[in-house]
Amino acid sequence: MKIVITGAAGFLGKRLAKTLLAKGTLVGRDGKEQPISQLVLFDAVDYTGPESEDPRVSVVSGDITDKTSVERMIPHDVDGVFHLAAVVSAAAEADFDLGMAVNLHGVMHLLERLRATGRKPKLMFTSSIATYGGAMPPEIRDDTPQTPQNSYGIQKAASELLVSDYSRKGFIDGRSLRLPTIVVRPGRPNKAASTFASSIIREPLTGREAVCPVSPDTVMPIMSPRRVIEAFVKAFEIDAGQLGSWRSILLPGLSVTVEEMAASLERVAGRHAVDLIRWAPDPDIQKIVAGWPTRLAPQRALKLGIETDGSMDEVIQAFIEDDLEAQKAGMA
Repeated sequence: MKIVITGAAGFLGKRLAKTLLAKGTLVGRDGKEQPISQLVLFDAVDYTGPESEDPRVSVVSGDITDKTSVERMIPHDVDGVFHLAAVVSAAAEADFDLGMAVNLHGVMHLLERLRATGRKPKLMFTSSIATYGGAMPPEIRDDTPQTPQNSYGIQKAASELLVSDYSRKGFIDGRSLRLPTIVVRPGRPNKAASTFASSIIREPLTGREAVCPVSPDTVMPIMSPRRVIEAFVKAFEIDAGQLGSWRSILLPGLSVTVEEMAASLERVAGRHAVDLIRWAPDPDIQKIVAGWPTRLAPQRALKLGIETDGSMDEVIQAFIEDDLEAQKAGMA
């Protein structure tokens, strides 16, 4: 199989590449395990990491908003794409043109390239629970209407519709995953409105101060990187017959308050870690986060075998096991 990961230089892209290379196979459209013969890692920046030394790997840098770059990164005989490339929430809201160019027009370039292959390749598209907003019910269910209240959410919702329609027409075999906030992200804070949710865990574990711009009673559905990667692979391999005409899947998330996140940090790492959290309310960030869903009840994902995390303590422990040493080394 020939597989492409867009946004491959990001932390989820790197983790997915590592997982796929270790797994070695994926279930194709024929329902059978097939060896991964080529893995194309595409991003706007050069991919760095040991995965690039694997003989199955091709590293391609380019611009997702440029048709020529997209055509260059997608082999004519591609079997599947994991589309992770995106401009994050707050950045897409601050720069409308950039958000549209990457989050919508980039998706359209990708869909047209996949359509042109004539092979009906699989596409796993990363959407977001930011596609919900406004006056929401207490729990978001599979049939809850999407009413996004910001540009990022609207761009993701529009892309979901396109993925479903291209699948309906037989151009691709697509599936869109609506992700909750990913915690704990390694690396450094980014421009996402939710970046604090990882910072208040990650920075204290490395002895640094973290700023929390929202109130302690703020509720967020979260999912660990471990579970997200499992969901990516699971969703890619699901038979199209189980999805039907509607290709969007709301992922399960563990709903916790920011205060509960801090309490878990104290249980796992001690009081000294929690003391490194500085509470500094930011009305703009609070407003954005307050417009997101707080509780998810996705029966479809659970029936498809997609799982979430058991507890916040488990999420923090997974970060310690998977990423803490690399996080400390990256600070040097």
